[in-house]
Amino acid sequence: MKYLFAAAMFAATPALAQTAPAPAPAPTTAPAPVAAARLNLDTPIETIVADPKGKDVLTADLAGDVTANPSYDQFKSMSLNQVKGFAPDKLTDAVLAKVAADLAAIK
Repeated sequence: MKYLFAAAMFAATPALAQTAPAPAPAPTTAPAPVAAARLNLDTPIETIVADPKGKDVLTADLAGDVTANPSYDQFKSMSLNQVKGFAPDKLTDAVLAKVAADLAAIK
């Protein structure tokens, strides 16, 4: 029995002696700044209206302030592409193409 225990200890020793890999070194330079996200039809509506120019685009192209809609809290986290299915008569392909072009023009 002593020999079995000793054999098990010697067999397990190499596995126990292994060390964890060294942590990755800290970066020596600051990361490049992230470019501002472009607004598009897949951007959440609340993100678009948070940008004053984005809100102006939606107000002009969708004929009114979307934040004044009584259901705004229900769809604000959705994108225009997602909301399109709920209002296909108002968010037509032509309207969305205009919105997409106007959002892309924002600098």
